[in-house]
Amino acid sequence: MALTELAIKNAKATGKKFKLHDEKGMYVHVTPSGSKYFRLDYRFAGARKTLALGVYPETSLKEARDKRDAARKLLDEGVNPSEAKKAKKLHQIAEAANTFQAVASEWHEKMKSKWSADHAARKWHYLKKDVLPTFGNTPIKNITARELLTLLEKIQARGAIDIAHRVKWICGEVFRYGIYTDRCDRDPSQDLKNALIPTTSKHMPTITDPDKVGELLRAIDGYQGDITTRCALKLAPYVMLRPGEIRHAEWSEISFDRKQWKIPASKMKMNRPHIVPLSNQVIEILKTIQPVTGDGKYVFPSLSYSKNGPIGENTINYALRRLGFTKDEIVSHGFRGMASTLLHENGFKTEVIEMQLAHAERNKVKAAYNHAEYLTERTEMMNWWADYLDSLRDVKN
Repeated sequence: MALTELAIKNAKATGKKFKLHDEKGMYVHVTPSGSKYFRLDYRFAGARKTLALGVYPETSLKEARDKRDAARKLLDEGVNPSEAKKAKKLHQIAEAANTFQAVASEWHEKMKSKWSADHAARKWHYLKKDVLPTFGNTPIKNITARELLTLLEKIQARGAIDIAHRVKWICGEVFRYGIYTDRCDRDPSQDLKNALIPTTSKHMPTITDPDKVGELLRAIDGYQGDITTRCALKLAPYVMLRPGEIRHAEWSEISFDRKQWKIPASKMKMNRPHIVPLSNQVIEILKTIQPVTGDGKYVFPSLSYSKNGPIGENTINYALRRLGFTKDEIVSHGFRGMASTLLHENGFKTEVIEMQLAHAERNKVKAAYNHAEYLTERTEMMNWWADYLDSLRDVKN
């Protein structure tokens, strides 16, 4: 006689295992503790087999019977349902390892040692925010160019044109890693050339007129905020570094004897170690802050009570805003453009300036230069630059 849901529900533990039989070889195995398992006994190639169909009540009687009927159909086709179940599970495991998120995570983990910490974090941020909610659980090989374009168009629709292009590039890196590791056959981002709204090339806002640079420097000298922010702000024009490289400065990297700041590769955007020759002006700023923060890790520690990390990424920008300079006039990153423009105008060699800016070198032969290349010329240039800035600051119109 066929089982009912009520009969299964009312079956009580007896301290011994027993079976409640249904039809076509299916039954409920009741354990001594009262747990209830759907099972199917069958014969395959002359041997008795048992197939697990689920646990009651998570699996209903109807669902168990559907699984039983599917298994019996496989038997009619000469297929062992237990082996088919194992194969399906292995396929599911393989599919889980081949989702876009799994491939992206593996790619990011392998590649992040080649990037700065900030660069690696930015790449994962774009994936986590804009890509994984849509494609995270999708097998990477199943993602089409049309689907990728739809996602990128949604990013564009919120006005984030530049981010759409960055996401397209990052997705391309993940797809190419998927090809390399045999998880997909092609990179659909390659089909989207010219499919997005072009980005408008823009430079970081900066000031390059010498008279206005002098005004800016005089304003910075008059900044009345916290000493940590004040010193970081004063340092920024002199050192030609990215804001993240300034805020993560550590005392262990500074040598007053050698008059050098050696930044490890892990902190640099291009993952190459970098030397900043220290002018007398920079050393004076560092010695001003040293009695305050010198017993800690960071030169410019967080203004929070814990002081476990560096100052915030927008601290210098906020200080510039307090001084009355808008984001369209100057940002902290703009001090690099200021230096590049004025040093070129004053006759310094491009290769020396670019080396001090730690820019990527497209020419692979030139890229072979080590971090100390042009160090003599760079030291002379940085000392001249510091004196030049002081001369602009000290000229009052």
